[in-house]
Amino acid sequence: MKQIVYRFKDALYINLTNRCPNSCVFCIKTKFAMRFDKYDLNLCGQEPTSEEVISVLQKEMAQEPVKEIVFCGYGEPTMRLKTLLETAEKIKQLYPQVKLRLNTIGLGSLVNGRDISGELAKNIDEISISLNSPDAQEWQKIVRPKAEYAAQGYQAMLAFVRACAPKMNTIVSIVDKQNIDVEKTKKLAQELGAKLRIREFIDEM
Repeated sequence: MKQIVYRFKDALYINLTNRCPNSCVFCIKTKFAMRFDKYDLNLCGQEPTSEEVISVLQKEMAQEPVKEIVFCGYGEPTMRLKTLLETAEKIKQLYPQVKLRLNTIGLGSLVNGRDISGELAKNIDEISISLNSPDAQEWQKIVRPKAEYAAQGYQAMLAFVRACAPKMNTIVSIVDKQNIDVEKTKKLAQELGAKLRIREFIDEM
């Protein structure tokens, strides 16, 4: 059975897709054979509809409500923008008190061919964007983007952060143990109008 909603700490997470434009060196989905905690997040190509997600969410919320719901699975949620937006709108209608967050690699506007920040901001309260590096060449080595996103990827990601920052609470992140210049990254985050978070490098579960 495909795991489209899973619990982690005090939140519910939505696994919309396994597809991603990047293949980050620290990504754990291959390391742990598409498993996370006790869950199997391999959708086997069967991506859920908005209706399927909402149905499972309602059951989970009835069982044990949460204060935060996060779009974050083993793939990039903005690759399914229409479903993401539809689901976010329905969640806010059903649970207006719940904080809605999106975790993303920041290439959503590039992938979809337009600035999507305004569409996201209608229902997303907080967005966490994987900055990964304050240097374009270093970013390329870390995230290993697909060929069609390589040339424009870094600048597109920065532009996406700038576009999101005035519209919703925006956090950019780097992963520790990657030899990233933290002070330089903090300065860049401030220039972009975002807050910086250092994510834990996960080597085992």
